[in-house]
Amino acid sequence: MKKIYIHILIIFAVLTSSCVDDLNVSPIDPDDQTPSDVLVDVDAYKQLLAKLYGGLALTGQQGPAGQGDIAGIDEGFSSYLRGYFLHQEMTTDEAVIGWNDQTIKDFHDLDWGASDAFIRGMYSRIFYQITLANQFIRETSDVGGLSASEQDEITAFRAEARFLRALSYWHAMDLFSDVPFVTEADAIGAFLPEQATRSQIFEYIESELIAINEDLIAPGQNEYARADRAAAWALLAKLYLNAEVYVGENHYTECIDYCKRIIDAGYSLESDYSHMFLADNQDSPEFIFQIAFDGQNTQSYGGTTFIIHGAVGGSMSAAAFGIDGGWSGMRTTSAFVNKFSDTSGDTDSRAMFYTDGQSLEIDDLTEFTQGYAIAKYKNVTSTGAQGSNATFTDTDFPVFRLGDIYLTYAEAVLRGGSGGSTGEALTYVNALRERAYGDASGNISAAQLNLGFILDERARELYWECQRRTDLVRFGQLTTSEYIWPWKGGVKSGKAVDVRYNIFPLPASDVAANPNLKQPGDY
Repeated sequence: MKKIYIHILIIFAVLTSSCVDDLNVSPIDPDDQTPSDVLVDVDAYKQLLAKLYGGLALTGQQGPAGQGDIAGIDEGFSSYLRGYFLHQEMTTDEAVIGWNDQTIKDFHDLDWGASDAFIRGMYSRIFYQITLANQFIRETSDVGGLSASEQDEITAFRAEARFLRALSYWHAMDLFSDVPFVTEADAIGAFLPEQATRSQIFEYIESELIAINEDLIAPGQNEYARADRAAAWALLAKLYLNAEVYVGENHYTECIDYCKRIIDAGYSLESDYSHMFLADNQDSPEFIFQIAFDGQNTQSYGGTTFIIHGAVGGSMSAAAFGIDGGWSGMRTTSAFVNKFSDTSGDTDSRAMFYTDGQSLEIDDLTEFTQGYAIAKYKNVTSTGAQGSNATFTDTDFPVFRLGDIYLTYAEAVLRGGSGGSTGEALTYVNALRERAYGDASGNISAAQLNLGFILDERARELYWECQRRTDLVRFGQLTTSEYIWPWKGGVKSGKAVDVRYNIFPLPASDVAANPNLKQPGDY
């Protein structure tokens, strides 16, 4: 982020209802209208808040492409979820891709550089979101002329913006380590931001999430796809689970505390695992926070449109996935497939592989039929109906869900955190396995519950949910020889790589432009 220019970021208003599942946006001419002209009531602030949520799903001011939010880069590369998926999944055993699309294969080769366009796209989107959140928080710092109930609504909006900013700073810290740091307290205008350490970002995220707790709406009480108190608890739990990586400190007791808050808040497991990844998953009782997609009103070539189209090819029926055609891109490695004893899904229903005409092993990454395809996400409903649009999907993406919290709790207990028990951890793990197996046949014993099992179970439960890279880093397996998978390090048999690939470099262009920024590690 070489320079920050904030003219009037309040130049976006949602043109439809204030619900965040309808996020088409259009610019307001700053020459004709000022913030005071636009922000006249609670609905106007709510529409602006929708832009912050929309940035997780959309890429510009008209869908599906055109008038992109971020200049100087292919708009498709700037999609938040598409970029995050590439960084979190394509760098692991869970995904490979066959496209010869610029430097995309450097991700599963674990051999990227600071000039990578996909890294720049992710970095730019993260800090675009932070910039928008900062300005929203500025504009809501002193709102007059409203009733007490309206003031309470604005306070909740402001807390949501702070949550979204914390979420983006978590992604920045996790992916890039030491990053530029800017808040609403910084002056509006052009300047060169200072770089904060991972420890400083960690402390900031932690303090923000704790501070907004009472201002956020109670768990399960907010509107669809908007953050509530439990979303902040989930982010804190993830922050604490990875604290040894981020700051070299043990925070497993705090992790258990926030997991328990979520578990006690009334969420329940979805009865059918597959239903969480379909076009009508918006009402899942398991979702704590999701990114909303709608085939009519939230059109983008990123998000679940990218995940679903990109995973279909070969002899796969596009219609069966509710889409008008596959992009023949992403599959998985045999190392991931082999974590399931039966790949048909008849034993463990989470084994959602397409194998017809697909080889297990991959000799040529450009051939879609090499490597099992993943059939987890679909643009069809639980009743088999196609989504509202065959090109752009209705399928929401789960950012935080109860199944992840169960496994997070279990891991924190096994790592020595206080306030939980191995008995409860076993109960939560077996609840996930009973759903997967349909009965108790897949249950494990207390003796089988160990950290190695948890890592593999997280893969089985959470694959393609943007968890895997962070998990492998936490377990010391992303770059090391402790775990080798096909095509790790760019060779068929796999190999260990330099430890610097546990994080990504800051974009070279930003480092060159801002003398306050220094590359992490050996980049």
